[in-house]
Amino acid sequence: MVSLFPAIGLVDRVMGRRRVLGLVCVTSVVLLFGVPGQLAHAQGAVAGQVTILERPGARTTDLADAVIWLEARGASGAAPGHAQIVMESRTYVPRVRVVPAGSSVAFPNQDPFRHNVFSKAGPSEFDLGLYARGETKEARVQRPGVYPVFCNIHAQMVAFIVAVPTAYVAQPNPDGRFSIEGVPAGTYTLHAWHDRTGDETREVRVGADGQAEVNVQLDARGYRFVQHKNKFGQEYTGSGRDRY
Repeated sequence: MVSLFPAIGLVDRVMGRRRVLGLVCVTSVVLLFGVPGQLAHAQGAVAGQVTILERPGARTTDLADAVIWLEARGASGAAPGHAQIVMESRTYVPRVRVVPAGSSVAFPNQDPFRHNVFSKAGPSEFDLGLYARGETKEARVQRPGVYPVFCNIHAQMVAFIVAVPTAYVAQPNPDGRFSIEGVPAGTYTLHAWHDRTGDETREVRVGADGQAEVNVQLDARGYRFVQHKNKFGQEYTGSGRDRY
């Protein structure tokens, strides 16, 4: 997995908890990738495994929803672009969309009834209003952070936009394996986020003479599902959902 932003026209426990997990030294071969002068001109890879610590008896089935990214002080991020989250069968697809900060995210409605996309718990708010099948509206996520996205009509519809201030980002495979390629030598803060655990960080040093594993364990034992409110701060009602 080289990059989540391959030149594309180019998410309450959102970034809520942070704890420093320690120091990891990552060494590898290197190249220049538009990074600040204090970073070396070589490139390497930060690769590893994400796991989630669950309550007794629970199985992890959503490792692919995690997001891993690297931040270096003073480094410039990826250029803003355009992405989309499709609404179909009363579901947001994909559930987690990673974009560079400043990007626009389109929400095409492919259901035969109306939806009302909104987000009120992230770094900024948006409300796209009701719109019907075949229509598309978009929101810009200007600031880095996690934007939980809901529908004001269908309570089960939940997605997360993760806007990152860096080009070095990946989502794991379903087995938790991830790789961020082309990382210049230097010292980074590694962020590991999942909607059931929040954001955890550790320091990672990338050298110029090889690669190393970065194993990240997120803790979801304290997670409890809490039904979000609608955009008016009220409970959802079951009446008249799909007459829209």
